[in-house]
Amino acid sequence: MSLTVVGSVAFDSVETPAAKRDRMLGGAATHFALAASFFDDVHVVGVVGDDFTAEHESVLTSHKIDIADIERVEGGKTFFWAGRYHDNMNSRDTLDTQLNVFETFEPKLSEASKNAETLFLANIVPAIQLGVLEQCEKATFTAVDSMDLWINIAKEDLLKVIAKVDCIILNDEEIEMLTGKGTIVSAAQALLDLGPSIVVAKQGKYGAGVITKEGSFWLPAYPLHEVADPTGAGDSFAGGFVGYLAAHPERPITLEVLRRAMAYGSAVASFNVEEFGTDRVSRLTGPEVVARVKELAAITQFDDTTQVDLRR
Repeated sequence: MSLTVVGSVAFDSVETPAAKRDRMLGGAATHFALAASFFDDVHVVGVVGDDFTAEHESVLTSHKIDIADIERVEGGKTFFWAGRYHDNMNSRDTLDTQLNVFETFEPKLSEASKNAETLFLANIVPAIQLGVLEQCEKATFTAVDSMDLWINIAKEDLLKVIAKVDCIILNDEEIEMLTGKGTIVSAAQALLDLGPSIVVAKQGKYGAGVITKEGSFWLPAYPLHEVADPTGAGDSFAGGFVGYLAAHPERPITLEVLRRAMAYGSAVASFNVEEFGTDRVSRLTGPEVVARVKELAAITQFDDTTQVDLRR
């Protein structure tokens, strides 16, 4: 089995109330691929400039991630983003965005990437996502991420993408914005009516939920004493979630499998935020992930078989 992710490979400069780091390796495809590599063979489709060095490549290749489809533009510069997080670490201000070579990104997929059984479309222009979907006819599971920008300026194309994929992953505000519904549950049900069989609602430091026609499951984020850098947490969660599903290809996907995929996605994302950029996940081990999933299970289950006599 294999998994293809199409999206941004970038450099990030991040400032938090406690520290600041400049030009770290980042991007949605990078964070997703590192997380998904625990579960399946991963092909990354993206674009970088001359400033993307062998050292940056090794962060991915050391995890056996295929980077053959990361195009290198001679004389170009890699996508760059800078941001500052607020004290609560759940909101941030963008200080600088330089699209650079990403502005004219046209994904070039090898046969290996086209033939992957699982496809994840990270947050890129919906029209490009549509083009990739048309090239990956053999994918048996497809998932997409997006953002408020595309909801505002490319909603028609985004809706076309949503109608063609199996799973959509958005944060709670984006789900409500896209559907015009006032609650996550009603908004997710509206998205299910558009075509996907699975809706994932990310809620930042509060956790995430997965909603299907059969039911739903909600999981809090793993409780941490400190958060160093939330950048890429959502992409790491998506990588763990989709990666788990890629490694368990039984179809249709049951709610029980989705529960476990949520736990693995949440576990990997919790490690991601412990340090800046890709530092923590790049040296993360499988046993560490499994141990944290077990901790999540322990702190979120309870016995409801005891009879309680309520007063009214």
